[in-house]
Amino acid sequence: MYLGGYGLYILFSLPALLFGLWAQLKVKSAFARYSKVGTTTGLTGAEVARRMLDQNGLNGINIGETRGALSDHYDPASKTLRLSSGVFHSSSVAAAGVAAHESGHAIQDLEKYSPLKIRSIMVPTVQLGSWLGPIVFMIGMFMASQTGTTIAWIGLFLFSATAIFALITLPVEIDASNRAKAWLSDSGIIYSSEVVGINKVLDAAALTYIAGAVQAITTVLYYAFLLTGRSRRD
Repeated sequence: MYLGGYGLYILFSLPALLFGLWAQLKVKSAFARYSKVGTTTGLTGAEVARRMLDQNGLNGINIGETRGALSDHYDPASKTLRLSSGVFHSSSVAAAGVAAHESGHAIQDLEKYSPLKIRSIMVPTVQLGSWLGPIVFMIGMFMASQTGTTIAWIGLFLFSATAIFALITLPVEIDASNRAKAWLSDSGIIYSSEVVGINKVLDAAALTYIAGAVQAITTVLYYAFLLTGRSRRD
């Protein structure tokens, strides 16, 4: 059973894993390439973000620097935009795209964009379910009784929150990128020759979220496949 289960896991997860690795390589490659291409205006990522936020009435949003590569994010709790050093100080096309994308999340927050609100509400549940769900599932699978099957279903239900979260993340991220592209073009921050770079960086980033959703869904399907097979045997 366990060898077969492992083989099935590879069958379910390998395509999603390869897709995820490809998406990560693509976004790193695009960011590295366009980090070397400066914008005509010469504005840093922090300056781009400040302009976009101010023009949308978000003068009170703070912009701070954070450690790590591609660790940029918007924190709705503290109303703070955190940009990595490679974006905060850089005047590259890649930095402009990332800074505008994260600013798009702040604008979503201002407009009470529904998918963003739902995602924020789900964070505690996902944090719990992502580690507790598999543990509860395996405990149930090792128990021989019908009670074990019930416990395994509870574990699967808890872990399923990660797949739902990943799906809800997709429209949030795609919408933020669309806002960034539109504002950068309309504001004159970037020129037509620089639009290609912006699109490649943001489109590559979107692929990583799609890959994350695919990986979460395939894992849930794998767990469900094992559990339904056990239920038939019971």
